[in-house]
Amino acid sequence: MLALANTVLFVTVMVRAGGQSEDYLSWAVFSGLAIGGVVTALQAGRAGRLGAGHVLMTGAGPHFIGVSVLALTAGGLSMLASLIIVSSLVQFALARWLPLLRRVITPVVSGIALMLIAVTVMLIAVGRLSEVPEGAPPVAGPTVAVATLAVATMLAMRASGIWRLWAPLIGIASGCGVAALFGLYDPQPVVEARWFYTPDVAAWPGLDLSPGAEFWTLLPVFLIVSFVVAIKMSSDGVVIQRVSRRRPQATDFRLVQAAVNTNGLGTLLSGFAGTLPPIVYTPSMVTLINLTGVAARSVGYAIGAILLVLAFLPKAAAVLLTIPSPVMGAFLLMIMGLLFVEGMRMVVQDGLDHRKALVVGVALAIGVGLQSQNVLADLLGQTWGASLGNGLTVGVLAAILMTLFIEVTSPRHTRLETTLEMSALPKIDAFLRQLASRIGWNDASTERLRAAGEETLSSLLQSGGDQGADRVPRLIINARPGEAVELEFLAVFDEGNLEDRLAHLNEQAEVPEEHEISFWLLRHYASSVRHRKYHGIDIVTVHVEGSRSQV
Repeated sequence: MLALANTVLFVTVMVRAGGQSEDYLSWAVFSGLAIGGVVTALQAGRAGRLGAGHVLMTGAGPHFIGVSVLALTAGGLSMLASLIIVSSLVQFALARWLPLLRRVITPVVSGIALMLIAVTVMLIAVGRLSEVPEGAPPVAGPTVAVATLAVATMLAMRASGIWRLWAPLIGIASGCGVAALFGLYDPQPVVEARWFYTPDVAAWPGLDLSPGAEFWTLLPVFLIVSFVVAIKMSSDGVVIQRVSRRRPQATDFRLVQAAVNTNGLGTLLSGFAGTLPPIVYTPSMVTLINLTGVAARSVGYAIGAILLVLAFLPKAAAVLLTIPSPVMGAFLLMIMGLLFVEGMRMVVQDGLDHRKALVVGVALAIGVGLQSQNVLADLLGQTWGASLGNGLTVGVLAAILMTLFIEVTSPRHTRLETTLEMSALPKIDAFLRQLASRIGWNDASTERLRAAGEETLSSLLQSGGDQGADRVPRLIINARPGEAVELEFLAVFDEGNLEDRLAHLNEQAEVPEEHEISFWLLRHYASSVRHRKYHGIDIVTVHVEGSRSQV
């Protein structure tokens, strides 16, 4: 229901505002639902570098509406299609370069994005509570919203078993029942809708193969919006892994890259079809997984198949679209509240020092402030103001810029390149000795740093297994001094995650097996260990605390 209603609503707004025909509207809605279904099913699976392996419900999103209307006005449907195709390349590029952006697109930035998404949609949801037909009693909208929210919330808090699974739908059904008592339920769209839709290929807009000045003027705006969508998608890939597992595990960034690639493919397909590009409805999925406890990949396949079938069945889609606005507004409020908490959890779990706290505070203040009043629209004009005046966009960009500033102004790191094999240990040891001497650490702290480096190397070798004589990977070590020394080990592996293996040690007996001694020692010497796995590269970040020598 959420994916269907959003897709139809966003596509209709774009087409109506762009002054396009009814034939194109039918084609655009059909294409949006079909592409959303295909991408949702792809996200549930894993095929090479596509598919997040989790339930990521996908459909048309609001991010491209403003710039799409400008493109339709300036150059028509064919130019819009070409702009969307080119902008999709940004998402593929970000997925490829995600390891290089790891210090900029951090859990703090991802958490800020989630909180701003929640705040943005909360304002929309509150507006829907008062959307009632003329002549309806003033209390109708609030009463329907309270009934929906009360039933769904109480069932979610106290119900168990099958009732917990059905809590969201029961809440919506209860709200619709109360709405019918006030005369807010209108079945007329169901009566007027067709039973079956046959795609009209003549409505396909085609492509603009000879771009003019309007194309190059709007291209930067489309690229920026696509970049923001890609950042949101990378955050979605992290969040869905966090909430989909009963036992917490380290984030697999290969799946995050695959999720961004898959959404890029959806944007590319939307360009060829000439419809609004998709996004993942992460707020809905996170909330529903938390409410029901269901995160099976088969659910993603089912959602994808249902959306694909509904693309051909306007009558069935119209049944779901008759849900009154106050009902959906109340349900969205509950969803957004839980999403805001999830964003807070991401920020706090990554560690919140005074610098990160300032990034969170300023970004949220800017995002929420601009969401209530777009002061940039007058300064930047209609073209740029429609995109950059959005509170979510500016808030996330502010968080990225502040994080980048912290990174640039941090102490410079020293670098060592070698091979990932035990014979490289003397070279690594000498490198760490020199680092400790330069920052003035005492003997005990120096020995702890050297031991952490040795055990990290040993753990990486055990985690990677036998690479073969002709497959010895390159090892890059970046060392950054500060309150603690941060060591980054960059290597190439396929399986295993040190972070998960270190966490697993807490559940075992105090006497380790021989092959786990390095993991135990690493946990002892390092204050924190973080392991990120990307396609083609592994990054292990180790923090070692120490003390300076007494003069």
